[in-house]
Amino acid sequence: MNITIKKIAEDLQLAVSTVSKALRDSHEISAATKARVFAYAAEIDYMPNPYASSLKRGRSGNIAVVLPEVADSFFSAAINGIEEVAQAQGYHVMVYLTHENVKTEQAIVRDFWNGRVDGVLISITSDAKDYNHLSELATRNVPLVFFDRICEDLNTTSVVTNDQECGYNAARHLIHRGCKKIAFLALFDDLSIVRKRLNGFQQALREYNFDLQQNPILYLTNDERFNKEQIRNILESKDRPDGIVGSVEKVVMQTYDVCREIRLSIPNDIRIIGFSHLQIAHLLNPSLTTITQPAFEMGKMAASILIKSLTKKSSMIRKEQIMIPSVLIERDSTK
Repeated sequence: MNITIKKIAEDLQLAVSTVSKALRDSHEISAATKARVFAYAAEIDYMPNPYASSLKRGRSGNIAVVLPEVADSFFSAAINGIEEVAQAQGYHVMVYLTHENVKTEQAIVRDFWNGRVDGVLISITSDAKDYNHLSELATRNVPLVFFDRICEDLNTTSVVTNDQECGYNAARHLIHRGCKKIAFLALFDDLSIVRKRLNGFQQALREYNFDLQQNPILYLTNDERFNKEQIRNILESKDRPDGIVGSVEKVVMQTYDVCREIRLSIPNDIRIIGFSHLQIAHLLNPSLTTITQPAFEMGKMAASILIKSLTKKSSMIRKEQIMIPSVLIERDSTK
């Protein structure tokens, strides 16, 4: 049974406002009445509904951060940036994981429709085809800001990095290091960030007169065993590539594992560069050349935009794309 303040008021024959004030320990209510209300609430195991209270106040004080995972160091750093801004403004950060499942994402977002959170920061799942659950937030006055993985069709702000330029720079870096055949390892084929990185990669190949057909694209998934089998197959082939661009951190780590298993020397046999925010990249053997994304700064920027919208009378956020550049850091894996 859902026990409410109204039910307590009826049972004790008190006004609802009296019970509400008593539970908040208001000075307007006598000690005797407070004791009576507290005793009865304890007897029936009454638990206050913080969301109902927050709706009356017009805010919950909570910001949702919806992510595909936290194993990737990018998202861990982004959360730190988000929390720095949110805590300074008196907001609580609630982190939700979709595990790359769009149905989970939809269920999570629908739970925000009732006022559970004041605003949403999201990096979308890889298999999302329908974004109605996100567009519905706008009709319910719940502001939304994308970061990293975005949906370009929705009218809101997105915080991104220069993915296409970085894909170009990664390929050019390997070409300048003498690579003749370069493979691009893509995590999924429908993420906008991966498509942009791939577009930049292929742009560089064309500029340097590489045959695109001879420089393979490997589409990988969240299944580590499948990924490592695919990577092993391409690295054990007779015409294996001598350069690898890993579109996300996890496929780079899996490539390192496969190279160790089949005794391929990095960088003597193959050079590797990856998109990664891994703080221990310099400690890997060999140290990893990275396209390092400004994860912390992207998290801060996204949170700042969201909270700024919450302080206005209108929670609408204009459609724009804010770009914070990434940096190529050369280490031993491409020397």
